[in-house]
Amino acid sequence: MLPLRTKTIAFGLLFALPLTALPAAAAESSAREPVISVAGEGRSTMAPDMAVLTFSVVKQAKEAREALDQNNKAMSDVLAALKKGGIAERDLQTSGFSVQPQYRYPQNNDGEQKPPELIGYQVSNSLTVRVRDLSKLGDIIDQSVTLGVNQGGDIQFTNDKPDAAIEAARKDAVADAIKKAKTLAEAAGVKLGNVIEINESGPRPQPVPVYRAAMMKESADSSVPVQGGETSYNVSVNVTFAIAH
Repeated sequence: MLPLRTKTIAFGLLFALPLTALPAAAAESSAREPVISVAGEGRSTMAPDMAVLTFSVVKQAKEAREALDQNNKAMSDVLAALKKGGIAERDLQTSGFSVQPQYRYPQNNDGEQKPPELIGYQVSNSLTVRVRDLSKLGDIIDQSVTLGVNQGGDIQFTNDKPDAAIEAARKDAVADAIKKAKTLAEAAGVKLGNVIEINESGPRPQPVPVYRAAMMKESADSSVPVQGGETSYNVSVNVTFAIAH
């Protein structure tokens, strides 16, 4: 029988031997499979069926209370008219509100700046409106300006249910990626294999900005002419293909 110390050394060597082979096995298992990775782009358009309108009522007065009362009256009239015109509650959302002091910055005769003087307050109330009947859009803008809207007027045309356009853009993006991969494989003299991985970036709707100007009562002599154009939806995909052996 071996001495106890000798047995301990032999036992240690028995477990040490397999460990020396691990680096080679790990390197072999981590060998990367040859692949082709490409990006595909897809785009689809459709006529918009909804417009998102953002505008504000801005009032100024010497006292904050006075400015707020004036603003509340004008915005209440606008909201009442919009609801009467068929805009649902769910399509009306306050998107901003602020009360800001207004200062004057006088100067002395020698050009030095005097302390600022408080001259009044400005109250701004912003409203976002989703218009689902585009035939009413011009009249809504016109009436809103007449009733007190005096700032904003941004419009973006979009779609309530763009699923069909997004699906078409998605298919085009994958087809574009396959086409690019085939071209690369042919140029490299290899055969394209199966798809290993697909990652999508998007979809990215591209709303159409149409009306972007300060709304003033002087410009509201008639219904505002607007054009909806078309809305684009873009989808990007990254596709990885194996190279067939």
